Amino acid sequence: MQFVFEQIRIGGDRNFGYLVGDRDAKKAVIVDPAYTPEAVVERATVQGLTVTHIVNTHGHGDHVNGNAKAKELTGARVAIFKDSPVPHDIGLEDNGTLKVGAFTLRFLHTPGHIPDHLVVYIEEPKVAITGDLIFVGKVGGTGSEADARTEWASLQRVLKELPGEATVWPGHDYGCRPASTIALEKAANPFLRCKDLGEFLALKAGWPSFKAQHGLK
Repeated sequence: MQFVFEQIRIGGDRNFGYLVGDRDAKKAVIVDPAYTPEAVVERATVQGLTVTHIVNTHGHGDHVNGNAKAKELTGARVAIFKDSPVPHDIGLEDNGTLKVGAFTLRFLHTPGHIPDHLVVYIEEPKVAITGDLIFVGKVGGTGSEADARTEWASLQRVLKELPGEATVWPGHDYGCRPASTIALEKAANPFLRCKDLGEFLALKAGWPSFKAQHGLK
């Protein structure tokens, strides 16, 4: 088996799409192929990979607006969290899995930024596509204190369940580099360094001034 993993810049607000596959099995899935789904599909095509599924980390328009075109180009089935209002062929369960050749994608339901949010984790070789939950140096936006509380719980779950060496691949290029690791984010991400929920909520509320004070992007 040979793992294929590509991070692809697709436009929008510095959005990333992803290609995950097994070269030996000639199978792949694409994740969040928004704005320019043709670019993500092309990367699979030129490598001789058949796209079997279109996976969405969550239902915001800037992550799902390429689904129809990607499906037209590949005939693949759209997979998203089971309760998502986004049209889909497969409803993914929390802790559900999806096989891509010899590799297994595991889905962690991580609401907060949006109720249908998922983190996609490939246990070997420890790759986490974190969508809009964890960015490099930041976390996803929330619309209310209740959402922020939910996001805190989701973040704590990810930090507990995923190993420090797992690589972090976000939905947008919002940080000082395009990818990270769980360990590095725990050490450097201000939101993941919060000691408790109260500190997290305070940082959320004061983020613009904190960012300006520390010269963050």
